[in-house]
Amino acid sequence: MAVNKKDRIRAKRRAFRVRHGLKKYGAPRVSVFRSLKNIYAQIIDDIAGHTLVACSSLELKNIENGKKAVAHAIGIELAKRAKEKNIETVIFDRGRFHYHGRVKSLADGLREGGIKF
Repeated sequence: MAVNKKDRIRAKRRAFRVRHGLKKYGAPRVSVFRSLKNIYAQIIDDIAGHTLVACSSLELKNIENGKKAVAHAIGIELAKRAKEKNIETVIFDRGRFHYHGRVKSLADGLREGGIKF
């Protein structure tokens, strides 16, 4: 299914709007990307310009019960990996995606894992 040019422009604007508001906080940010099948999340240090921790649904294969359950498990796993690197507080960057469904489930998994944002 082809994506309309206006839809792509709207998505880029939304991502820019979200990220522009996050720059003032200075904490590492959790960047979320979801495709039709998988979901990816990484914690990025924007000052240094590199990824600190990453996790995706490609790594965790044993989870079933739908995409929301997979996103929740990714959030918990990312929180566990962040705790190992002494990351306690982050900023949640949903990018161009609306905060509902799998993105919200991933955020709930992060909170359940002990990460504050």
